[in-house]
Amino acid sequence: MSPTPDVELRERVRRIPGIERLLPALEGLPPAYLVGGAVRDLLRGADAVDVDIAVEGDARSVARALAERLSAEVREHERFGTATVRAGDLGFDLATTRTEVYDEPGALPRVAAASLDEDLARRDFAINAMAVGLTGDDLGHLYDPCGGLSDLNDGVVRVLHDRSFLDDPTRLLRAVRYEVRLGFRMNSATESLARAAVVDGALRTVSGARVRDELLDLLGESQAPAGVRRMHDLGLDLALHPALDSDPDLVASASLGAAAIGADPALAALAALCAAAPAELDLWLADLHLPAAQRDSVARAARVGPRLARELRAGEHQPSQLRSLLGREPVLSLALAMAMGAPSEPILRWVTELRSVRLEISGDDLLAAGVPEGPAVGRALDETLSRKLDGLVSGRDEELETALAVAREAAR
Repeated sequence: MSPTPDVELRERVRRIPGIERLLPALEGLPPAYLVGGAVRDLLRGADAVDVDIAVEGDARSVARALAERLSAEVREHERFGTATVRAGDLGFDLATTRTEVYDEPGALPRVAAASLDEDLARRDFAINAMAVGLTGDDLGHLYDPCGGLSDLNDGVVRVLHDRSFLDDPTRLLRAVRYEVRLGFRMNSATESLARAAVVDGALRTVSGARVRDELLDLLGESQAPAGVRRMHDLGLDLALHPALDSDPDLVASASLGAAAIGADPALAALAALCAAAPAELDLWLADLHLPAAQRDSVARAARVGPRLARELRAGEHQPSQLRSLLGREPVLSLALAMAMGAPSEPILRWVTELRSVRLEISGDDLLAAGVPEGPAVGRALDETLSRKLDGLVSGRDEELETALAVAREAAR
């Protein structure tokens, strides 16, 4: 990858969706720069997904001015001097160029206004420590005080100072994510620092929520299995929890199974990591502070996935038996069962065809026909649905006749 002339980079900036509205709105405001991953991706010839803007000035004041000029909404974050602006499909984050001081390992930083060069120097990796001017004649000018372009050309992930992984240990997971996403590799010094931070227990100094965000981002990558393999190589898996099972093949199969049935591939991969010791990992999952529904689905998938795989491998199942086996399971359980060797055909049939089958009658119909209110109503509907799935009942009249017969039999 050769250095990109400013004129070419300027044109790449102008092709960012929505930027044609933003650039005129920046006129007359303090100097502003595109920073972070967007610059890295533009230089690689990829699309810039997240638009992050650094301002040498009060970012919140600039955000308010931009919101007025663009008829946009603005949300300010006082602690870090940042703001988010959204005008329809145009959205971007603004931050005052700043330094960061970490009072202790893993703590959130204290920030203070600083120059652009100082701002870039406090970032995670050199490939993310570049900026591109957005205002006036500076449009398209590349700022690269840390040698990020050279690392980009060489395929290197490199931290900017020796305490980087101690100040923010989530960078350990992020470094692996960039390795697998970009096909890069940490340079030897950075890898040595990473291994030392793992041995020193750096990850124990950050909250589970911050670990969750970085871990799910990694597990959501298309190359997540390679990321899991690299985590194991660095000792990151055991640093997160000694019971985690870093099986890249299982993670790959779980992610593929999830995609096939509409489950979240990252959560399926997380369930695969937990499948070897679900009971031991319950508290660890809770510490990640996932939303309750996600946490419960991951935990259940890890517990029941192996059993579902065994039972589905044991032989063919009638539709009603699939309902009994799979009907109350979250889709993550089904994805993990497929990853563990369950035949895909019955699971796909359940998800795409059988799961949506419903009765044309309801409990009100049974009550209106004289069935007393009570458990017999639910049992009759449940049995009738099972027979309908197996092709033994068809149409409303047969459903009602069958349900009434089942309810009366239960009342004897």
